Amino acid sequence: MNELLALVYWQETAIKLGIALAVIPTTSLILVYLFLFKMMAFMQSRLGPNDTGPYGSLQLIAEAIKFLQKEDIHPAQADRRVFRLAPVVVLASTFLLYVVLPAGPDAVVENLDTGVFYAMAVSSLSVLGILMAGWASANKYALLGGLRAAGQLIAYELPLILAVMGVVIQAETLNLQGIVVAQATGEIFGWGGIGNPFILTQFVGLLIFMIAAQAELTQTPFDMPVAETELVGGFHIEYTGFRFLLFFMAEFGTAFAFSALASVLFLGGWWIPGFDVDDNILNILGPGVMLAKILLVAFVIFWVRFTYPRLREDQLQKFAWKFLIPLSLVNIVATGVFKVAF
Repeated sequence: MNELLALVYWQETAIKLGIALAVIPTTSLILVYLFLFKMMAFMQSRLGPNDTGPYGSLQLIAEAIKFLQKEDIHPAQADRRVFRLAPVVVLASTFLLYVVLPAGPDAVVENLDTGVFYAMAVSSLSVLGILMAGWASANKYALLGGLRAAGQLIAYELPLILAVMGVVIQAETLNLQGIVVAQATGEIFGWGGIGNPFILTQFVGLLIFMIAAQAELTQTPFDMPVAETELVGGFHIEYTGFRFLLFFMAEFGTAFAFSALASVLFLGGWWIPGFDVDDNILNILGPGVMLAKILLVAFVIFWVRFTYPRLREDQLQKFAWKFLIPLSLVNIVATGVFKVAF
């Protein structure tokens, strides 16, 4: 029976890629509806969209149809080939992140031994697409937004990676599934009832990771690359219709991916206390557990976005280079010392 159900490699790969491609717009819809439409409206004492579908749940479908109907405009002086390719590069960076994110013992597209390294590498590819969009638009505001984004992403990529190093040292693996297992099989002072989620021992690392992720997503208070009051719209100011929709999907899809990465690295991922890590039932229950943890992390990201004012460019750079990077290095040293001592 197992032989009959077995799929050849290309069939299995096609199914996995199809699922990953479907996840990006789905996750974007979830985050936009819950946080951008409903939570922000509640925080600002507004109703939010509530006419299109039950509780406004179909508003995003209507928005997507609107974008698809809009004319695809190119600036007269734009480099059309690079201009068209830029949003695809940004979205591809988001798509590649989902390849290694586990949602269960076997529920992962590709279980790489160097999953953490891969995730950190592909997450930085988006800066190439942003620079392409800023330069190819032949617009000074777009170019300034692209250059701001490049400087910001380079500055905050370092503390993001250094924050993850503490987790890697403690788990002794770069494999994301291995990191979940390390938390599930760990103990707190000899008690393993809830395992040892790294949020307890890597709280500083989680704080640095969340701040750096906020900057990577260009969310307030780190939204200088798209500052409407200064740059009108930033690097995607000249984009319309479907191409702007790609940027929009990439932004929220990446927010979901970073939230998933934080839940795997610091919150135990898909594991549920009381279950064995190899239990097949976790392939069914695990995605639900992961979704709950992801929404919790995403809530913090968007709560900060809707609460704090925008920083100045010099404040942003000083915060990264003079505070976050030294703090992350101290966290790595402390983790190494405790790892050797205990």
